[in-house]
Amino acid sequence: MSDDAIAPVANVPTDGTLLFTIRPVDGGEAVEAVVSRRGDDVVAYRNYCKHWTDVRLDTGDGALVRDDELVCQRHGATFTRESGRCTFGPCEGAVLDAVGVEVTDGTVHLNEDGFSFESLGGDDDRDRSSGSRVGFGGT
Repeated sequence: MSDDAIAPVANVPTDGTLLFTIRPVDGGEAVEAVVSRRGDDVVAYRNYCKHWTDVRLDTGDGALVRDDELVCQRHGATFTRESGRCTFGPCEGAVLDAVGVEVTDGTVHLNEDGFSFESLGGDDDRDRSSGSRVGFGGT
């Protein structure tokens, strides 16, 4: 596979997402993204909910897809897989940040100006926790 190849399209789930990491070509901070498939069509988005950007849609096991929508398991927000628009939840009307991908010769390739494909999976430097904002400490 070439340097911009993410994965064979057959490896991209139709009932979830495949997590991958990209990095700005200027060497900036790594960015997590997810790709999902409907038939031969693929879409990719940055891996966070628009309600709280520190909450990931895919924590490493694939994001939940229900009725052709990506689901934030923290807030219950739903995003159409085709457009990334939130149709229900605290960020209704917001749109996930798209990541450019294309399928060539049966392989999903990154097609995002200013970014290069780094690896499958998440950014190992990021906290993989659920991003809870609830504190249980007392004073």
